[in-house]
Amino acid sequence: MTNLAIAASGLRKSYRDKKGEKVVLDGIDLNVPERTIFSLLGPNGAGKTTTVQILSTLIPADGGTVQVAGFDLARRPDDVRGAIGVTGQYSAVDKLLTGEENLLLMADLKHLPRKEGKRKAAELLERFDLVEAARKPASTYSGGMQRRLDLAMTLVGDPRLIFLDEPTTGLDPRSRRAMWQVVRELVASGVTIFLTTQYLEEADQLADHIVLLDHGRLIAEGTADELKQLIPGGHVSLRFTDDLALKNALTALGRGFIDPSDDDRLTLQVPSDGGVASLRELLAALDAAGIEPAHLSVHTPDLDDVFLTLTGDQQKETAR
Repeated sequence: MTNLAIAASGLRKSYRDKKGEKVVLDGIDLNVPERTIFSLLGPNGAGKTTTVQILSTLIPADGGTVQVAGFDLARRPDDVRGAIGVTGQYSAVDKLLTGEENLLLMADLKHLPRKEGKRKAAELLERFDLVEAARKPASTYSGGMQRRLDLAMTLVGDPRLIFLDEPTTGLDPRSRRAMWQVVRELVASGVTIFLTTQYLEEADQLADHIVLLDHGRLIAEGTADELKQLIPGGHVSLRFTDDLALKNALTALGRGFIDPSDDDRLTLQVPSDGGVASLRELLAALDAAGIEPAHLSVHTPDLDDVFLTLTGDQQKETAR
């Protein structure tokens, strides 16, 4: 049986304002297996930040039961704090200090002995490729270096679970991919990552399991591939060398339509979920009719499509 880093049942939170009671979390359930990357997505106001604040002991829940890192959140919050790390959207790096000094300061806050703190700082500087910049002010670091230092500071206390909020905001594509690799290596070393991100591609690339939250309720969950199969729009594009081959393929398959964006009108789009079984069936039908396409490509909805369809947003917004 898989051990859970987070097990939440019936999690509820509401606030009262001038208009009355506003329900932010309406009885959600979360199960986050250890040593995985779990991503929570949703539009603005969905309840993501509130969820993270509750799970990281910053605010209390109004209802439900929660265990984090094996500890009851309500009864043993100090044990939970000792087992988790939080890397927020806004860097906790002190830019007046050097990278090494930032790590040593964190070691002091964690009450590590001086010798152990220095050893830990040196280890993390090496691990995050910051040795050459260790004694330079953090203000001179690039955005990617600052994010790596921020994450390194979180690791000073050896957390088993890290809440990672938008780890690559503002980074260029190369730095973003470097950070993705760091996150994967953390999970390989035994850490669990609870990820919130505004980049849906990031969740697609990293997350083992994704939950979509909207108006305080979970509306969908699964792997990225499973979520993509929830909405229509998947198809296989088949390009042929001439009209006759295309017409014969359309007859053999009994379905499909000519791609309107193809000026030559030689590309056939066949609705498909993109799965192996449906692709095998399609190719077998073409082979039986003695037809071979010049080019084949599979198109499935991406997480942007899933997000916009399931949350009902009309504009392509990000999942913050």
